[in-house]
Formats: sequence, C-alpha cells, structure tokens
Amino acid sequence: MFHPSRRIKIFIALIVVVLGGYIANSRLGFSSNGVPADFKEARLQGGVIAQDIVNISNRMSQELAMINKLDGEGNLAEALNQTTALLRETDAVKNRAVELSTELEKMTGALATIKSPEARTAALESISNRLALISRLLSYNTYLIQLLTTLRDRFTGMPTNMKVATIIAQINAEVNAINNFNREAGQAMDRFDRIIQN
Repeated sequence: MFHPSRRIKIFIALIVVVLGGYIANSRLGFSSNGVPADFKEARLQGGVIAQDIVNISNRMSQELAMINKLDGEGNLAEALNQTTALLRETDAVKNRAVELSTELEKMTGALATIKSPEARTAALESISNRLALISRLLSYNTYLIQLLTTLRDRFTGMPTNMKVATIIAQINAEVNAINNFNREAGQAMDRFDRIIQN
C-alpha cells in the first residue's frame, strides 16, 4: 500500500526536481525564438499520459459503480471477481504517475530555452497543475486500494470496520480534482500556444 507520508515525500521530491531544473537552466541563459523539440515532445507525451490518467480514473469509478450494483443484487461472487481484477490495476495507476513526472521533468528542463517570459509562465502553470494532478492521483490510488481491500474482505466474509461510504466520497473528490487539474493544465497550454503564435 502507498503510505501518505511516502506519497508526500515523493511529491516534494518531484517539485524540487522540477523547480531545480528550471532554475539551473535559467541560469545558463539558453533561449530560442521557437519552442524546443524536447519541450514539444515531452508536452505531447505528457498530455497523452495525463488524459490516459483521467480516462483510467473515470473508468475505475464506473467499475466501482458496477461492483456496488452487483453487491446490491447479492451477486457477491461476481462482485469479488471484479474487485480483485480492479485491485490488480492499481499498479498501473502508479506507473502512469511516474511516466507523467518524467515528461514534466523534461518540459521543465526545456523551459529556459523558451524566449517569451509570458509563454514560460503559462508553461510553468501547466506543469504545476500536472504536478498537482500527480499528487491527487496518488491519493486516489491510496483510497482506491483501501476501498477494494475492504470490499474484498467483506465479500469473502472477513470482518472489517472501514466505512465504505466515506472512502467512496474521498475517491470521488480525488477524481474531480484530477479532472480539474488536467483541464487547468490544458487551458494553460492553450494560452502558451496563443502567446508563441503572436
């Protein structure tokens, strides 16, 4: 299980890496009239991964609704099967978070080569929103594992004192935050595009 303290340490480390790379490259004074290829590629890959993260979290929410429906119908065997399958997918969520952080690091490393200060600011805002998305994704994954483990125990007749409704509310809050941060990151990159095209 991904413990909150470890999650916080990883998020702080990501911020240090990202801001450190930005400051280091700024001091070197690299600049360009255009957008560097490294930035473009990392932006493209990061956008694809972020959208995939949004799709995964939304799909998992739908699957949780199906598990709840099966539970309500008394079909505990199928509910257990789907719960176990979904629990196996939680590693994929963490892997996508790592992949996104790698692309964000590349984008940050290329920031100083963007000549326009306004464009750099818009790009940095997008990166910051994606970092926040990663933080909320890790929280989401922690709550999801708690919920699925609790449901698995319940479906197999093991005692549990976890409040399912509370965990579901937390999961839904994280999904909303993930969607919001992804949207804000996209809006910041739209501003970036308008700036560099002028």
